[in-house]
Amino acid sequence: MDKPMKSPPPYPIASVDHALRAAAILQMEGGSTVAQLAERLGVARSTAHRVLAMLVYRDFAVRGEDHVYRAGPVLELAAHSQSLVSRLRTVALPHLRRVVALLDETANLIVRTGETVRFIASVECRQALRVGSREGMVFPAHRTTAGLLLLADLADEELEKIYAPERYRDRPADRPDLARLRTELRRLRRSGFAVNRERSERGLVAVGVLVRDRDGTALAGLSVSMPSVRYDPRHLRPLVATLEAAAHSLEEDLADQP
Repeated sequence: MDKPMKSPPPYPIASVDHALRAAAILQMEGGSTVAQLAERLGVARSTAHRVLAMLVYRDFAVRGEDHVYRAGPVLELAAHSQSLVSRLRTVALPHLRRVVALLDETANLIVRTGETVRFIASVECRQALRVGSREGMVFPAHRTTAGLLLLADLADEELEKIYAPERYRDRPADRPDLARLRTELRRLRRSGFAVNRERSERGLVAVGVLVRDRDGTALAGLSVSMPSVRYDPRHLRPLVATLEAAAHSLEEDLADQP
């Protein structure tokens, strides 16, 4: 896939951006009050209220008696998925911020659903040339750093099910070469980390590691993304060590959660 780094359009429409971000927050995290959403979007409460009212009107959100807005029929996820994503994001954010403070590159937390991955949290660095937030965005799993790591944790039978030919009957070009993918995943299992050089987007390099639960099951991928002009392979080992330390700390915090 040959895609440029994503950047805001030259003539952004703020109201549309607010609505899309609000919808992603409700879908991934399960709910938000007007005040909470206003803080997340960096807007006045009146603006957040208008955004939520329009989402309710179009069935992208519903308002409960507790005055909490949740994903509506258009966006609804399974309740357990919302709970897990919300918990992961909440616990991960301090660790993402520490990674950004240490590396000065954008940090992300990513989960997999089937053949795709979703960025559930992003913390941008402060450099002028930087990779922007991918929070809420969805990409093919086999084209992202975290996605490859999460696929590498699967059994061969599950991998075959995800990439079964019949699922790609109407879009054969989207199906990866399974033999080549298996070879790559075996290498990733040995190394324990992944490097994505312009595989998902042109001009972008990402490095990632896995986050596991107390039983060793892969929950998410923790990664940093940077412009390719700033990536130096000689610094890969200390970069991976920083990510591994952050992932380990995150795993400990998750284990302490009820």
